[in-house]
Amino acid sequence: MSKPEKQSALQAVRLDKWLWAARFYKTRSLCKEAIDGGKVSYNGSKGKASRNVEVGALIGIRAGWDEKVLKIIAISGQRRGAPEAQLLYEETAESIKKREKRALENKSFGGRIMTDHKPNKKERRDIKQLKHDIFSGSD
Repeated sequence: MSKPEKQSALQAVRLDKWLWAARFYKTRSLCKEAIDGGKVSYNGSKGKASRNVEVGALIGIRAGWDEKVLKIIAISGQRRGAPEAQLLYEETAESIKKREKRALENKSFGGRIMTDHKPNKKERRDIKQLKHDIFSGSD
């Protein structure tokens, strides 16, 4: 194995490990659950926990109604302090705009919309479709 191959092999970090090192999730098992649950996308497609991350790749992370799109700047497999972890990624300008717009819309509605009952199966499907429409970028 030549020296560049060894260095690239050392820098090969799985998606779940990178998310853990970047401090998005507290444990690697939570990372894996989020990835398997479809809450994390890698370069626009469904993420896999075992996928090796690359510098410049785009990662979409969904938490509740918020979705962040991040660009990987550096790769690390070690969990460090928050200031160091923030150096691993950068949120895209478009993602920041979308989140600010959604936050404004939520404030104008007075925060959350409360209902008097738990959603039934049809209502859950409608909610899921609404989230999909919102996150796919259709205005």
